[in-house]
Amino acid sequence: MTLNVKKYTIGSAFLKDTTLNNFLFDLLPVLFFFIAFKFYGIYAATWVGIISTVLQTSISRLRHKRWDKMQLVTLIVFVCFGGMTLYFHNPIFVKWKPTIVFWVFAIILLISQLFGKKSVTQRVLEGALEEQGEIPLTVGKKLNLAWTVFFLLLGSINLYIAYHFTDEVWVNFKLYGITLATLIFSLFQTVFLIKHLPKSQS
Repeated sequence: MTLNVKKYTIGSAFLKDTTLNNFLFDLLPVLFFFIAFKFYGIYAATWVGIISTVLQTSISRLRHKRWDKMQLVTLIVFVCFGGMTLYFHNPIFVKWKPTIVFWVFAIILLISQLFGKKSVTQRVLEGALEEQGEIPLTVGKKLNLAWTVFFLLLGSINLYIAYHFTDEVWVNFKLYGITLATLIFSLFQTVFLIKHLPKSQS
């Protein structure tokens, strides 16, 4: 499963009215993968996941007139690891896909905090808040670090389930577990942000 960091990881409805729509749109390939697995198994689901992610990325490009970098990362990883699952007829490769995506996201967030003037998280938040002002630098760093740790942990948990449980358990975790964890973490981060925004902005 891949969730789009740039659109809604940090935010919630108070940041953008389109947050829920973006979340549901990004969830579609995961849902299609889940349905295909239940009826036809892991290999058919892998084909469905790759094709639906290609369509998702293309539709997003047509809608926004630009490529979504996070979706491109997800697409490249899915094609590579899903392709290896299909070629070698081994599901472990596609099970690595969420972990690789999450760890890539974590590395990007961490590098932006260590070497950038503002972290990716802070730039995303300020873009969502638009005219409401800037996010305090210390708040942006805390949120960015929190998401870095979250993605590292989620990627590790995905690997543990992939190697210690059945395909069905992993697919259920991919849809329900990752989605629920991201929503709950987003909610806590939103509450944290509201609490630490200057009163004129919150």
